[in-house]
Amino acid sequence: MSDRQTIEVYNAQSAKYALLEPSDTPSETLATFIATLPKGGHVLDLGCGPGTSARHMARAGLNVTATDASEQMIALAAKIDGVAARVAVFDDLVEVDTYDGVWANFSLLHAPRADFPRHLLAIHKALKPGGLFHIAVKAGDGASRDTIGRHYTYYTEAALTDYLIKAGFSVGPYRRGRDKGLSGEDADWISTTAHA
Repeated sequence: MSDRQTIEVYNAQSAKYALLEPSDTPSETLATFIATLPKGGHVLDLGCGPGTSARHMARAGLNVTATDASEQMIALAAKIDGVAARVAVFDDLVEVDTYDGVWANFSLLHAPRADFPRHLLAIHKALKPGGLFHIAVKAGDGASRDTIGRHYTYYTEAALTDYLIKAGFSVGPYRRGRDKGLSGEDADWISTTAHA
């Protein structure tokens, strides 16, 4: 993500965002993702926010690298034991055959649609063969800013599947939901776990 307005919203709202998921236990989706990875596996939390998911993964014994474009989000994530956190945008992902899993939970939706295929290819290259890739996005068409100024690109299930297949992934079943996020707006979302 390189949209400065979106990054600045996250910098300003990092403490509030960290309170959105106060649970001491991972979601069912994250728990399944963790359980499927090899013991002690290396995972990238891409667009980690305050490190909520990274914390659960580190507690489970995974080797966790966490990146985010927001300096304030990384300041929070870097305080978590067992998490190596650094400021990075999606285009900074250049590793090859490095990760057993990549967790991109509501992060890649901030990238422009034109950049999405490039980011997916970089993730595929960064994963070890057969590695897991979790992605969650807001459901819909087009792109817009929310009421607090964050840029979003929306995807239908069919479109996301097409992008993932073209990047070399095999796509697993989809999960769907509707939640209220940082802006207070209700939004539909979809997520899937794909294999490299």
